[in-house]
Amino acid sequence: MLAGRRYRLELDSAQVELCEMFGGICRSVWNTALEQRREYRRRGAWMNFVPQAAELAEAKREFPWLADAPSHVLQQTLRDLDRACREHGTFRVRWRSKARWSPSFRFPAGNRITVERIGRKWGRAKLPKLGWVRFRWSRPLGGDVRSATVSRKGRDWFVSFLVEDGEQTPERHAMPNTAVGVDRGVKVAATTSDGVFHDRPYVTAGEAARLRRLQQRLARCERGSNRCRAVLAKINAVTGRVRDRRADFCARTAGTLAAANAVVVLEDLRTKNMTASASGTVERPGRNVCAKAALNRAVLDKGWHMLELALRNAARTTGTRVVLVNPAYTSQTCHACKHVDPKNRKSQAAFECTACGHRDHADVNAAKNIKAAGQAVSGRGDLGATRSVKRQPPATRTRTGRSPRAARAAGIPVL
Repeated sequence: MLAGRRYRLELDSAQVELCEMFGGICRSVWNTALEQRREYRRRGAWMNFVPQAAELAEAKREFPWLADAPSHVLQQTLRDLDRACREHGTFRVRWRSKARWSPSFRFPAGNRITVERIGRKWGRAKLPKLGWVRFRWSRPLGGDVRSATVSRKGRDWFVSFLVEDGEQTPERHAMPNTAVGVDRGVKVAATTSDGVFHDRPYVTAGEAARLRRLQQRLARCERGSNRCRAVLAKINAVTGRVRDRRADFCARTAGTLAAANAVVVLEDLRTKNMTASASGTVERPGRNVCAKAALNRAVLDKGWHMLELALRNAARTTGTRVVLVNPAYTSQTCHACKHVDPKNRKSQAAFECTACGHRDHADVNAAKNIKAAGQAVSGRGDLGATRSVKRQPPATRTRTGRSPRAARAAGIPVL
């Protein structure tokens, strides 16, 4: 099983300059290759990794600065771009902005990477054209290195090793008859059908006040000035701690749910679409823009998508199956009598059925409905939320798309 190991680097000034240069070259290659792909698509042609890799070798003769970065790092950048274009579309892949994109690059050849432990707290790795770099040995490596990714977060640099740890996903969970439904919300991050609430604050009151003062100071700064960059660095230091706490919470919660349940049922939420801006256009401006923006911030703050990714990652080691169900009416349906009514939910936390009088916490009731939808097996042997297999094979059709009887009636010969 492939797993990631991330460590904080301790680089000297020369290595920092090299990393910045490698990141800048990779960003330039990404943007140029993306523009080339878009231009080909506008002309009705197609461009992929193979011809771009050949043109990259030719471009090194005309632009010698491209040879300053390792060749396989630049080729890996083209491979990443090719995969992004195939998965998302050429015109949906984003540019890598110098101001907004943090430098990162990958060494794909694991046989060129050497990792050694030099002390109780320190290790070192030999990377092409960077030499030996020290990193904080915070956890065992636990396998053979397949690749290494160097990235910058704020002021610190990190290295992530992709290792083969030799583990395999269990064919069966340790507790195969267990299942749980999880309702994700903006008040409580995750509520299970067992009545357990998983939540924690990601930012303290002091950090929130400091962040608000820094944002006010940033609004008065001249864009691109040294003062603006200094204020942005302080803002990133605060928001970086918030992101780390959110990621830690999602990883811990996912590990707890995956270890105790063979099936974890979630709502199939499109977080990206749900958090889209409501500002609209000049011709058709949106309504309740401020309220929608506050809701978007609350949804993103709870890390709905991050929790789903963490669950899928934790499920690899426990054999847990993650099931997605249709989220429609899960918060308005009574779990006891299945009565659907928007008035059932009295408030954010109170649920009282207008038909049978059943009372429960609104999030717990929704989690129970989610669990029931995930466990609902239809007569065709699959989950009710998924596409069913037809019970009978389809009738034989001719090349014209008609059944044999209709084809004969129309005077079409049938072979």
